[in-house]
Amino acid sequence: MTELRRVAIVGSARIPFCRSYTGYAEESNLTMLGTTLAGLADKYNLKGEAIGEVMAGAVIGHSRDFNLAREATLDAGFSPSTPGTNVQIACGTSLQAALMLGAKIATGEIESGIAAGSDTVSDAPIVVGDKFQHRLSKLSRARSVGERFKALKGFSFGELAPVAPSTQEPRTGLSMGQHCELMARQWQISREDQDKLALRSHQNAARAYNEGFHDDLLVSCAGIWRDNNVRADTTLEKMATMKPAFDKSSGHGTLTAANSTPLTDGAASVLLASEDWARAHGLPVLAYLSMGKVSANNFAAGDGLLMAPTIAVSEMLRRSNLAFSDIDLFELHEAFAAQVLCTLKAWRDPKYNREVLERETPMGEIDPERINVKGSSLAYGHPFAATGARILGVTAKLLQSEDKERALISVCTAGGMGVAALVERAA
Repeated sequence: MTELRRVAIVGSARIPFCRSYTGYAEESNLTMLGTTLAGLADKYNLKGEAIGEVMAGAVIGHSRDFNLAREATLDAGFSPSTPGTNVQIACGTSLQAALMLGAKIATGEIESGIAAGSDTVSDAPIVVGDKFQHRLSKLSRARSVGERFKALKGFSFGELAPVAPSTQEPRTGLSMGQHCELMARQWQISREDQDKLALRSHQNAARAYNEGFHDDLLVSCAGIWRDNNVRADTTLEKMATMKPAFDKSSGHGTLTAANSTPLTDGAASVLLASEDWARAHGLPVLAYLSMGKVSANNFAAGDGLLMAPTIAVSEMLRRSNLAFSDIDLFELHEAFAAQVLCTLKAWRDPKYNREVLERETPMGEIDPERINVKGSSLAYGHPFAATGARILGVTAKLLQSEDKERALISVCTAGGMGVAALVERAA
């Protein structure tokens, strides 16, 4: 039986994240991902190198993004013998990619791998209705003038009306923000507490920039060197002026543009390897990806669209025989401030622990000073498929720079799913 090997996190690289329709308005998933991977190759002197596998994906993709991971790998200058695999699990895409690559490294199938993700709302695909698409399909197969006229018979310009991109859940018809409003109401999360968490995220992110924490993590793209969503000068008073973004009519809406992640463009990547491969290439090992878990719930029946990470974390800690007290740092993806607060409250709630997590006693409280100490998605932004790699890269560096032993990552995703991971510092 093959002995499992430790999965080393060598390091990461990403381009700055930009609010959609700003800095990367002219960029595509391919150009952003290619730039990110090229930056990673330059950082670790891997141009021309054969990597065991690159796994990457985009949540919002064009048909032209076919073979995105492979094409970006080639554009970045890695050896043509490096395979590229597309993956997608909504906001957990690049963290799931890291877990999948980690399993391959642990079992000896590959020696190295890159987990990555890219997303752009600025370049979201615009599609037309099914009727016109079917008409075009018939027209492309027509073999005579008569067949072409037949394909166009009954055409009206109304068929050309574009179908607007949407993040609505197919099973409920509600957007992620609307679902999170329901969660906030169920868990009685106040607007003030959401704004306070968002403010802290911006303050921590701004401090991280001032300290130079991001200097070796960022790769310039389109002339941009810094995330453009971090607000060092925001205040609770400014946040309080924002109107509800998802529940505009009931008078009970608490989610606003200030305490929700903005639509964001960007890409991120993480280099994983066996210890032998890292050593042979003279590369450092920042940390180890030691465990992961993916979970799902019945959100369409009211379980809470973004609550599945509570389950993933609970099962992962149960399997590792760890408790919150054994974790030094917590990196909780901030899709919405309310999502983080609902999650923390659920882990403390006896009934939720008993009925959902199947625990006799609550998982307990987490010290806020150990959560997202360099800020998170509310400050940096959230290009869906890129967020997991951003968080994993930050976590590995944090364990080294803060001299901590163990960190926990939790990412909520569309479709009522969650991805969690444990990371341990290298000696």
